[in-house]
Amino acid sequence: MLLKKSRVTLVESEIVAYRTTKMMRNLLVVIVDGQKLCLMTSHLESGKANSKERMNQLHVVKWRFKRAPDDVTVVFGGDTNLRDEEVPKVGLPATVCDVWEQLGKQEHCRYTWDTTTNTNKKASFPVRFRFDRIYLRPAVRRGVPRLAPDHMALVGLEKLDCGRYTSDHWGIYCTFSAE
Repeated sequence: MLLKKSRVTLVESEIVAYRTTKMMRNLLVVIVDGQKLCLMTSHLESGKANSKERMNQLHVVKWRFKRAPDDVTVVFGGDTNLRDEEVPKVGLPATVCDVWEQLGKQEHCRYTWDTTTNTNKKASFPVRFRFDRIYLRPAVRRGVPRLAPDHMALVGLEKLDCGRYTSDHWGIYCTFSAE
């Protein structure tokens, strides 16, 4: 996670270990000054076989959303490796939205891991998943500005001079506006 010092001031940071991870994964949580904002990121357990651990890790993220004060906006973004059927099994708080869904499930930014177009990972068959996600919980206290997503796009779609992409995942570029 990078913070631009001219825009925000880091107030606090914490690395939350996932106690049962086999891949040394964790949750990074930062609080920044200005508009009360909590930013979280994580790379959840990879692979189909690690579904149970990945859902345990999503439970930790869910708990952090619920625990945040009601005057704080919380944004989580990362390589979740989540399959669509796993999210309802964990359930997100009613105040949390999946930004891609909130913006109308636009097909052009659905698949962030797509071996049909991204050739960095050699797959024996075409695979497309929405592994990378952004979740938002706006501040819910009355009188506090509420952030809402207004645009989302995939980035990193161009090959570098070496003929490879920046990553085997597409990045997500998202903008928000205050309501």
